[in-house]
Amino acid sequence: MKKNELLVIYGKNYTEMAESLCAKAGLSSMILEKCKSRSADIAIKPNLLGPIPAEDGATTHPEVVRGIIRYLRSEGFNRITVMESSWVGDKTSDSLLVTGFGALCEELGVPFVDLQQDLSVRKDCAGMKLNICSRPLQADFLINVPVLKGHCQTRMTCALKNMKGCIPSSEKRRFHRLGLHEPIGHLAAGIRQDFILVDSICGDLTFEDGGNPVQQDRMIAAVDPVLCDAYGCSLIGIPIDEVRYISIAETCGAGSSDLSCASVSCFRDEGDGRQAAETGSGTLSPSADPEHAALIRVRELVDEVDSCSACYANLVPAIRRLEEEGLAKYLKERVCIGQGFRGRRGELGVGECTGYFRHNVPGCPPDSERIYNSLRAYCEQQKALFSEPG
Repeated sequence: MKKNELLVIYGKNYTEMAESLCAKAGLSSMILEKCKSRSADIAIKPNLLGPIPAEDGATTHPEVVRGIIRYLRSEGFNRITVMESSWVGDKTSDSLLVTGFGALCEELGVPFVDLQQDLSVRKDCAGMKLNICSRPLQADFLINVPVLKGHCQTRMTCALKNMKGCIPSSEKRRFHRLGLHEPIGHLAAGIRQDFILVDSICGDLTFEDGGNPVQQDRMIAAVDPVLCDAYGCSLIGIPIDEVRYISIAETCGAGSSDLSCASVSCFRDEGDGRQAAETGSGTLSPSADPEHAALIRVRELVDEVDSCSACYANLVPAIRRLEEEGLAKYLKERVCIGQGFRGRRGELGVGECTGYFRHNVPGCPPDSERIYNSLRAYCEQQKALFSEPG
């Protein structure tokens, strides 16, 4: 598979689709070309950020990894390990239980490495020194299996940001203090992704913690994480320049974001091992799916700067309820949220960080019902003003 290639497959048979995509990409040849042996130490890195089922739109489907392992074994590769660490505040062991990856690894006899328990090394990543877990760096071949989804701080997350699971918890906290984009971009220079198989089955397009999945039944294969993420942006309607870590990773030499040079091949799984080639880029237009359009609309109504995940997670369903009730159009200005608004003044804000705003929903974080009730009252007030004669 070439650096500028992207392979896209649609269907419902997730295990078979993953296996087929590995074959189409020539994964076996790629491993042998790099490692020169079928005894290569192969690491698979899914997204298990927390104890959240894949159908909620936040974590990798175990069926996808099952398909990758099935393919590798059929090609004579047996030194396979799954490795990951959940985000700060959750135990990886809990994520294994809820996501089904614990049962999958046990059934297939594949070892799992909890990177929360791993040692780390300090590495120069294109001019930025970062602490990285030892085990991913020791692997001969690294397969990244991210989820294409939205993110409250970086707008989207896919191949590049999924490598954040390969750093210790203390470094994850530091990444947030640094604003995420810069360290994520530099991390791409510190950890090489040899093959990427994106789970784009039902990612939540507004929030990394899931809860509002959008069914797309799609997987994407790539070898360039920068190109992969640029393509991911095009699929969910986000301008590439709004996801700054993509250009930073490109500057650090991790790949190219130039989609005009990309070769995109799309296939549809017809079942029974049959696949039909399709034309087009596989792009999902925001207007093509009502659910997708509603989630894109949430982003249009919110101005987010360095918000905490919990605060943003409570805001999203409140905004969507206002949309469903036809009240969101009465929001006078975008709803501000996040640490970037500390000490600033404005019209409408959510959380302790916007305490100086004229209309503020207090709390750290305020719960979703409180946000909804406060914003609803604001919208009703604005509606009454617009309805007054003259």
